[in-house]
Amino acid sequence: MKIFATLSAALVGLAAIAGSQAADLPKFRHVTIDAKVKIGYGTAIADMNGDKKPDIILCDARNIAWYENPSWKKHIIVENLTQRDHVCIAVRDIDGDGRAEIAAGAQWNPGETSDTAKSGAVFYLIPPADRTKQWTPVPLEHEPTTHRMRWFATAAGKYDLVVLPLHGRGNKGGKGDGVRTLAYHKPSDAKAKWNTTVIDDRMHMSHNFEVAQWDKDAANEMLLAGVEGVFLLNPTKRGGWARHQISNNPTGEVRQGAGAKGEKFIAAIEPMHGNQLSVYTAAKGNKLWSRNVITDSLDQGHALATGDFLDTGSDQIVVGWRGTRRTGKVGVKLFYPTNEQRTEWKSLLIDDNQMATEDIRVADLNGDGKPDIVAAGRATHNLKIYFNE
Repeated sequence: MKIFATLSAALVGLAAIAGSQAADLPKFRHVTIDAKVKIGYGTAIADMNGDKKPDIILCDARNIAWYENPSWKKHIIVENLTQRDHVCIAVRDIDGDGRAEIAAGAQWNPGETSDTAKSGAVFYLIPPADRTKQWTPVPLEHEPTTHRMRWFATAAGKYDLVVLPLHGRGNKGGKGDGVRTLAYHKPSDAKAKWNTTVIDDRMHMSHNFEVAQWDKDAANEMLLAGVEGVFLLNPTKRGGWARHQISNNPTGEVRQGAGAKGEKFIAAIEPMHGNQLSVYTAAKGNKLWSRNVITDSLDQGHALATGDFLDTGSDQIVVGWRGTRRTGKVGVKLFYPTNEQRTEWKSLLIDDNQMATEDIRVADLNGDGKPDIVAAGRATHNLKIYFNE
């Protein structure tokens, strides 16, 4: 595959910042926009009302809400979709009208892997004319242990809702049937039946996945992470998905990053809810990519994103954790490479014990050209913006 020939080149072009002083590193202004979050399972950033400003969307245990930029006024759009918690959202403008659509996952019950009535739920949410009011949920068929979802662009110019369960049906201890990662094909009438296609069913216990974009002109690809490692899935011309294994290390979170010349790398938290942050780069002639563990000091690492916070032309990595057993503190850190080969890294502490990070997102929220950070905290019950100043 031609993408791997491109990726196999060493990551170069990054301006060396080994000698950077503290004044050269970004400073983040903390703004708490919600101090009454219950768990904060999932976050997203998108324009919800067509004003061309990125808003913040939060999937909390008992409601889903969006926070309007720049006042950050909270608009609750659904509540109590199921008996058990909401657990995930997919947010993206899929019809080109400048306003994002939302799907949601709920009935979070990871211990029940067989009964669809007791575990898992998938909804498409139909917005009213006034998007600050209550939206109408449309229940869709689902697998047990619904856990993550994303909108994926297709080669046909449409968007599929891809839903990832935590377990395969009937699994016990990560063993049993494979996890059925499903693509939902939206009909013209959202209340009609949504057909589904199985994208992958060979993973056992899969924690997270992400939209990958190696070629800006191609359909979305997928990074899939779980107990068997990380896989890159590419849509094929025949409508299926090709599968290439990146690593064989059990993985919880996975994200794509870019170097100065557009070459890609992969960041991963290992294992699920783990202590390691690793970077993978394509290795010529090797089936598996080269791995560089840049820290093993996380405690329940659960949030991961990439962005160019230092304005070097290359991405850095922001990571959050929610456990306290190793260091006694929760928090958020920025990791940045200090040599052109990206083999040596340093970190900048962004949040010291005020964010038990459940999820994290990166976007320029105030239009100043610099990426900002949004994080939701589980034990800290908060939703914060870290403005990059």
